[in-house]
Amino acid sequence: MQDIDIDANDFATIRGEGCLYVDKTAWFHRLATARGRRLFFLARPRRFGKSLMISTFKAMFEGHRELFKGLDIMKTDWNWKKKHPVIYLNLGMCAASDYDTFAQNLPDCIEAGLAGAGVKYNRKKTPSGNFGGAIDALAAKGKQPVILIDEYDDPVAKALKNPDVAERVRDALAPIYGQMKDRSGKIRFLMITGVSKFTKLSVFSALSSLVDLSFEDDYAAMLGYTEDELDRYFSEHMEAHRKVMGMSADAYRSEIKRLYNGYRFWEYTGENVYNPVSINLTMANRKPKFELYWAETGKASFLMNFLRREDVLAIDMDQPGSAMKAELDVSDLRSFQVKGMLYQTGYLTIAGFNGTDYALRIPDEEVRQDLSALMAGLVADKDTRWAVGLGPALRLAKWETFFDGLKALYAGAVYGSTEGKPHELSYARCLKFLLQGQGFRVMQEVSHAGGRTDLVADHPCGTYIFELKVNKPPKLAMSQIQRRKYAAPYRAADKPAWAVALSFNGRTRQFKGGAALPVK
Repeated sequence: MQDIDIDANDFATIRGEGCLYVDKTAWFHRLATARGRRLFFLARPRRFGKSLMISTFKAMFEGHRELFKGLDIMKTDWNWKKKHPVIYLNLGMCAASDYDTFAQNLPDCIEAGLAGAGVKYNRKKTPSGNFGGAIDALAAKGKQPVILIDEYDDPVAKALKNPDVAERVRDALAPIYGQMKDRSGKIRFLMITGVSKFTKLSVFSALSSLVDLSFEDDYAAMLGYTEDELDRYFSEHMEAHRKVMGMSADAYRSEIKRLYNGYRFWEYTGENVYNPVSINLTMANRKPKFELYWAETGKASFLMNFLRREDVLAIDMDQPGSAMKAELDVSDLRSFQVKGMLYQTGYLTIAGFNGTDYALRIPDEEVRQDLSALMAGLVADKDTRWAVGLGPALRLAKWETFFDGLKALYAGAVYGSTEGKPHELSYARCLKFLLQGQGFRVMQEVSHAGGRTDLVADHPCGTYIFELKVNKPPKLAMSQIQRRKYAAPYRAADKPAWAVALSFNGRTRQFKGGAALPVK
C-alpha cells in the first residue's frame, strides 16, 4: 500500500518519494500532442489538482523520463529527448489585497519563472518586457518555450474586496498577457489554470486561439478522481478505513460518495468526479469518523467579500436554478452574479445542460455543510466557529444551550435589504443554514397529510420538527404541531424525535424563546 503525500502538490516530489500518484498522464499527453491546439485554459475549484497537473507538464517537457516509470505516458511515443525550456509562473506568489504589495511582488514572480527556463531577469526592464523578451530570446536559439501559468486569477481575486484595486491589478497584468499575442507561434505549449474565468482579463482577448477546456467533455475527468480510479488506486486504503469505521463495504462506499463525489465538468457525456483533496486526506488519516476536509483547506477570500454584499437569505441552495454559460464566468469586477461566483468557487456544479442553459446543484454533502456554515456565519455576522456547539446541543436535547445559541444567531442577523418585514420563511432559512452546517439533513416547507411543517432536521441521533411563529408565543407553535400531527410520520422511526417550537419578535427581529417536547 503506497503512502499518500497530503502536503505536496508537486509531481517530482510525489514521484521521488514513491507516494501514490493517480495517473493522469494519458490526458496530459493527448493535450501536449494535439494538432492545431497548443494554447489552453482550464478552470477548476481550489484544491482540485491544478498545480499538480502544471508540475507534471513541467516534468514532461523538461524530459524527466525517470519520474514517469510505470505511468501511461510511457506507452506512448512521447519524445523524451526533445526537451523544452519551461517558463513557470505561479501568480499566487504576487497576489495581495493592496496594489503596492502586488506591484512589489510581481517582478520577483516573473524573475523566478524566467530563471527556471534559464533566462536572466533584467531589473531595468518591466516585468512584461522581461517576459516577452524571454520568449523571443529562447525562440531565437531554436528553443520553443513551454509556458505554464498557475493561479492566473489569484492576484485579481485577492484584491476583489476593493474593485478599484482589482482593476488596477488586472490592468497591470494585461501587458504581460499581451506579450503572447504576437508570439503565439513561438510558444510550443501554453497551459493557464485558475479557479475563475475573468473574461475581461486581457489573456482572453490577446489569445484568440486559447482553448477553454473547462467545459469540454473529453477532459471533464482530467482532474478529480473517477469511480474507476478510486478502485484502482485506493482499494487497500478504503478497506483499511472501512474497518476503522466499522461499516459494511456498501455502506462505506455509499457514504464517501455522498460526502465527496458530485463535481461535474461535462456538458453532455461523462461522469462525476470526487474531490481529490478530500479523498487523499480521508484515506491518509483514517479517522473513525468522516471529516469535512475541503472546508478545512481554506475559503476563497473573494467569495467571502462578495457574499457580504448579497442577500444571502435569498439564495435557495436546494434549488439554485440554472444559468447560461456567460453567467458562470466573471465579466465585471464590480458586478457579479451569485450563481457564477458560487460556481467558480466550487460551491455549485453542473447538474445538466440543455444546449443553452446549465442546471446547477451543490456538488456533495461536504460542500453543502461548508456553504451552510458560511451562510449562517454571514447572516449572524460572526465567524463560523461560533456555531460549533449548537449542533451537539440539539442532538443531545440540551434545549437551554440550544435556545441561547439561537439568540446569538438572530441577534446580528440581516434578513435582506429588500425585506422590510421578515416572515417565517426568512427565519427558517437562517436556521436551515445553521443546521446544515452542523451536519443535519434539513427539509424546509415539508408537506404531509396534516399540513406543512416549517422545517424538519434529520440526524442519525434524532429527528427535529420545527414550527416557527412571529409575534406569537411558543405554546401556539407547539399546539399547531400537535393539533395537525406534524410529528406523526416520524413516530415509527428507530431514533428519538422532538417537536420544537420557536417564537420571534417581528419588531426587533430577534428570537424570543422556544419550547421542545419529545414525540411519543
